[in-house]
Amino acid sequence: MFATASSAVNRLPGREFRHFVFCTDVTPHRLWVQEGTDLFLVTSEVAACAVRRYRPDADVAVLPAPLRQPFYRPPGRAEARADLGVPADAGCVLLMSGSWGLGPIARTAASLAAAGPHVLAVAGRNRELELRLRAAARREPRLHAFGYTDRIPALMAAADLVVTSSGDTCSEARALGRRLLLLDVVQGHGRDNLQHELELGHADVATARPAEVVRNALAALGRPEPDPSPGATPDAWSKGFGAALERVGLG
Repeated sequence: MFATASSAVNRLPGREFRHFVFCTDVTPHRLWVQEGTDLFLVTSEVAACAVRRYRPDADVAVLPAPLRQPFYRPPGRAEARADLGVPADAGCVLLMSGSWGLGPIARTAASLAAAGPHVLAVAGRNRELELRLRAAARREPRLHAFGYTDRIPALMAAADLVVTSSGDTCSEARALGRRLLLLDVVQGHGRDNLQHELELGHADVATARPAEVVRNALAALGRPEPDPSPGATPDAWSKGFGAALERVGLG
């Protein structure tokens, strides 16, 4: 839930239920950490330390990042590319920046496609960005434009590189064994998440300037591809969540 909802739940009078908070940010801010919360679920030891900054006695469980089911069984690269019309031997980049489409994504997508690779550009819920992407795709055949879509697992499977802002997309890309190029477009907790992703490895960073993104993306396409994250399995999540529930008597 959002931090404001977490705060509101803790203020309910006569509360007779257990209250858990699950936060995927690497540095949960103060609104996440309330005295009435029974269990905090996070995805890194860094985040666990951030919770204890405000509540040293907090019960915190570190779990693998949960993924939607299609990310556990994505299509193969060849199958995904055939479905999308991307040549098997071409470089391919997935470009997205959250559901809001932060940054100059349309200009970046067009510049990157003009430099050689096929670009799968996703606007999310940003309708204005979607229109600009589709207009650019009519001029550049290597640019494939998408609005809000549930095909991200297939798009990621087709790509060699994922260019995105820091967030849950990073966990999805790591689950499929894809390199990351992180756009430095989210301040505050976004900058903390970005730094943590860089520390995890197989990631680079660029500003949102299109020319810089193109330069960094072309370099990243020549680097080795990582292995899929070993903890990115349904069993790892289920076992970790079950163990966390047992700690508060709900196993």
